[in-house]
Amino acid sequence: MGAPMSGWSMLRSIGREDELKHRKVDRGTARRILTFAGPYRRDILIFLLVVILDAVIGVATPVLAGGVVNTITRGGPGASVAVIRIAVFIAALAIADSVLSLVNRWYSARIGEGMILTLRTRVFEHVQRMPLQFFTRTQTGALVSRLNNDVLGAQQAFTSTLSGVVSNVIQLVLTAAVMFSLSWQVTLISLVMLPVFILPARRVGRRLAAITREFYQLNAQMNATITERFGVAGALLVKLFGRPEAEARRFAGRAERVRDIGIQQAMYGRVFFVAMLLVAALAQALTYGLGGWLAVNGRISAGTVVTLALLLTRLYGPLTSLSNVRIDVMSALVSFERVFEILDLAPAIDDRPDARDVPAGSGRVEFRDVFFRYPSAAEVSLASLEDVATLDRTVTEPVLRGVSFTVEPGQMVALVGPSGAGKSTTAMLVPRVYDVTDGAVLVGGVDVRDATSTSLHDTIGVVTQDAHLFHETIAENLRYARPEATDEQLWAALSGAQVADLVRSLPDQLSTVVGERGYRFSGGEKQRIAIARLLLKAPSIVILDEATAHLDSESEAAVQRALSVALAGRTALVIAHRLSTVRDADQILVLDGGRVVERGTHEQLVAAGGLYAELYHTQFAAAGSSASFAATDPEPVG
Repeated sequence: MGAPMSGWSMLRSIGREDELKHRKVDRGTARRILTFAGPYRRDILIFLLVVILDAVIGVATPVLAGGVVNTITRGGPGASVAVIRIAVFIAALAIADSVLSLVNRWYSARIGEGMILTLRTRVFEHVQRMPLQFFTRTQTGALVSRLNNDVLGAQQAFTSTLSGVVSNVIQLVLTAAVMFSLSWQVTLISLVMLPVFILPARRVGRRLAAITREFYQLNAQMNATITERFGVAGALLVKLFGRPEAEARRFAGRAERVRDIGIQQAMYGRVFFVAMLLVAALAQALTYGLGGWLAVNGRISAGTVVTLALLLTRLYGPLTSLSNVRIDVMSALVSFERVFEILDLAPAIDDRPDARDVPAGSGRVEFRDVFFRYPSAAEVSLASLEDVATLDRTVTEPVLRGVSFTVEPGQMVALVGPSGAGKSTTAMLVPRVYDVTDGAVLVGGVDVRDATSTSLHDTIGVVTQDAHLFHETIAENLRYARPEATDEQLWAALSGAQVADLVRSLPDQLSTVVGERGYRFSGGEKQRIAIARLLLKAPSIVILDEATAHLDSESEAAVQRALSVALAGRTALVIAHRLSTVRDADQILVLDGGRVVERGTHEQLVAAGGLYAELYHTQFAAAGSSASFAATDPEPVG
């Protein structure tokens, strides 16, 4: 048909009509899009000019073809030269059309890919500034979809949708004007077939929309299954519970339904495309019939009949496409709106305009009557990213209640207490992973809310109980702390972390890829690599959050040796479950219910007979029972 919009795209647009017809987009979105497109203003103008010229050529060619027929039928001495002249002009237009097509594609790609780059980088940079709770609540797949599907949908607004609307409007106006000027009777008769095509197409489109939604849902479920089952932890769970056959059957059931939907989609698309061709052919037959009758009776020329028939193929496409232009525009606007929804979610933690650097080498940490509650979902997240109708606005009870203490430079202060007492939350307030609800946390005498994030992160180093390593080389994981570090500095850090010999024994040494989340290494080995990363960063304040909690005794001993190097001469805030690891702390703070209920040295707290003494004696008794059990346990048979 020569339509700018493919049958499949049009059918899909028709199918989304019910989905989008009640959707309202903020009026400011369109203005914001135009502002966002500012850097591409010149490219967009050239792009639109090329689209207009291409549409004009599309209408001029059939008119010239009719002129060839009229010249031939008219005959005369100069007819042959006139025919050749027109043919050359048609060839020139064809060449120009080809060149314009390439120029159109180049500018389309330049604008589209440029916008994808800008949108993706802005969203990626913005999401990284979100608070930790944003990530604990958000579905990762939904977030990835914003970076991929919605960004692509927004990009199409300035390529396929914009060019399609402009091209179709120009082509429709020019084609209709020329056709009515040649024969209004033939033009009206030709348009009779249009409703025969549009009405069934809408019904098919709605059915297609239903199975397409199911298709996307099933694909999302399969992707989630693949992601979970092919991750190291998921693969291990499947193997341990011996359920690979059940997992395969479950996956196959969904895959079979996706196959069936794929077949249905293919048939709907083909039926629709064949119907388009059939209606166009029938309309042409009417044109030839009525036009031929008028030509035979001398009402119009034979060339006019040919021109009308050729122009007709360029009339149906724009008409059917523009009948769904609102759906296409709404789809693009909704995609932009979903991207803006992410960009408009203000980071809960950000540098203030007058933020200042923490003094270099600062080692003093002070908590002043700190209260903290975790923010509600409505404060940090989006309903669409959590796949819920509305976000929970419940204000939770404070996790910390009036916590005050000071860690002097070079001191080691330990936070202990039962689970849920607020130990990890307290530690995460120092690097400003969270912000206090009331009170203040000071590093080097500067309230962390007034400090620049860069200076704060340079001052503080953290090792958590689950040391995360990226699926990259050992060297790249280490240089995450200090990108400019030399190989000699990497080896020095590994030596200090008691893990250099292990790395040297690997075939690729520093170039060894650690595997997803570092699963190629044991827990103790990962912790020591994380400590090497900390040593390379060389912070003046170190936070250890249960750094040896899940290690066996041998690994714990190796990690403790590495930590002794890491803590030398540095201020340390240590969260410990095993109280034996913090006996030598300068001060031990006992947290319970979000409050500091005891403080002192190990000996003082044991002598006081309070909660710390209870925890210590409970652990000591448990350790003694384990040792006794191990001593009396018979050797396994066989």
